[in-house]
Amino acid sequence: MKHLLVLFSTLILVSCSSYRLKEHNFPDPVDTYEKPVTFQEKREITNQGITADNLFDGARMNDFLMVNDTTFRVVVSPENFPINGSAYFGFRIKSTTKRNIDLEIEYTQHEHRYIPKLSYDGENWTAMDTMLFDTIKAPNLATLKLEIDSKPLFVCGQELMTSDNAVSWTKNIVEGNKEASSGVAGKSKLGRDIIFFDIDFSPRKGKETVVIFSRLHPPEVTGYIAMQSYVETILDTSALSTLFRNKFRILVYPMVNPDGVDLGHWRHNAGGIDLNRDWAFYRQVEPRIVANHVMDQLKKKKSKVVLGLDFHSTQEDIYYTLTDNRKSNIFGFKNIWLEGIDNKFPNYTPNDGAYDLNTPITKGWFYLQFGAEGITYEVGDETPRDFVREKAKVAAQEMMKLLVLR
Repeated sequence: MKHLLVLFSTLILVSCSSYRLKEHNFPDPVDTYEKPVTFQEKREITNQGITADNLFDGARMNDFLMVNDTTFRVVVSPENFPINGSAYFGFRIKSTTKRNIDLEIEYTQHEHRYIPKLSYDGENWTAMDTMLFDTIKAPNLATLKLEIDSKPLFVCGQELMTSDNAVSWTKNIVEGNKEASSGVAGKSKLGRDIIFFDIDFSPRKGKETVVIFSRLHPPEVTGYIAMQSYVETILDTSALSTLFRNKFRILVYPMVNPDGVDLGHWRHNAGGIDLNRDWAFYRQVEPRIVANHVMDQLKKKKSKVVLGLDFHSTQEDIYYTLTDNRKSNIFGFKNIWLEGIDNKFPNYTPNDGAYDLNTPITKGWFYLQFGAEGITYEVGDETPRDFVREKAKVAAQEMMKLLVLR
C-alpha cells in the first residue's frame, strides 16, 4: 500500500458547475469523417455438396470457393481499408454427407489472427486444436482440417456475442437488481439501440460516478466478457459491493458499436471509422450519443466521473493507463489497484502500459472531459475465459476497496 498516501493526499478538485460536452485537442488528431464501407452480401453458397453461409448476426464471409475435391476456401475482406489487422471471420458450414475437408480462410488484407472457435448452437464454443490449422501456405491463408456433416457448424474468429446478447444480458441485470435501471441512449447509424444501464443505490444527488464502456471494436469479445464479470461483481451481494453501490453510481454502455458487431466488422462502425479515435469532435453518431448521454446523466444527479474504464481485446493482457504527469482526481489509484490485482495472482503480473495523451481515445477523453482516471482494460484474444472472468472479478473488488475509502 505504498502509494496510499499519494492517492488520498493528492486530489484534484474538478468543477462540476458545467455539464457541457467539450471538444478536445489531442496531440495526434485523427480524421473521423465518414468513409465508404463495403457491406458483405448475405448469402448461402454451395459447392459440391458443401454449403457455407453468413446468414446470421456477427458473420463475416465474402465468398466461398472450391479449390479441389477436398479443399474449399472462404474469402474474407474487411469493411474498408486501411484498417487494424483484426482479421475476423464468421460463417457456418455443412455437407450433405459426412466428410473431412481442408478449409482455407483467405484474407484479402492483413494476416490470420484468431484461433478458430467452433460451435453447433452458437452458444457453446470450443477453441480449435492448434494442431488442426496452420498458416504454412501464406500468412494471410489459414488452412483448417474439419470434419463436417449435415449439421451446420459455426466457425468464427471469436465467440458470437452480438447486440442481442447485450440486450438480454442487460435485461437480466436489471430484472435481478432493483438498484439497476436500463434504457436506450440513442440509435446507431443503422438504427440499432445503443443501450445503457444505470446502477444507483439511492436517489440522492452528488454521488461520484464510474463509467464503463465496451465493444467499440466489434471482434473484441474477451474484453466484453471481462466487462460482464466486472459489472456482475459490482452487483453481487457481498458487503464490499453493497457499500460501494451505496457510495457510487455506475453507468454502463455494454455495446457502443452494435452495427459493427452485428455486421461482423473487423474494427469500424457502419460509417467506416474506428470509434476509439473519435473522442475529440464526436463526428460519428455513436460516440456523440454516448458522450452526450453521459453528460446528461451526470447533470441529472449533479455528479462527477472519477473513473472511466473501456474494455477491449488485443494480443495480450495489458492495462493502458495515464502517465504520472496526468494528475487525475483520484491520482495514484491505478498503481495501488494494479498492486492489488498482482497480489491475488501468484503467477500473473499486470502489465501497466502507461502512455501519455495522443490520439482521441476514451482513456484520454475521461481525463480531459472530467479530470477522471481513464483506463483501457485490454484482454488477450486467447486468454483462457475462466481467467478473463476471475481477473475481472478481482479487478472490480480491488477498485471497490480503494474507492470506498474516499
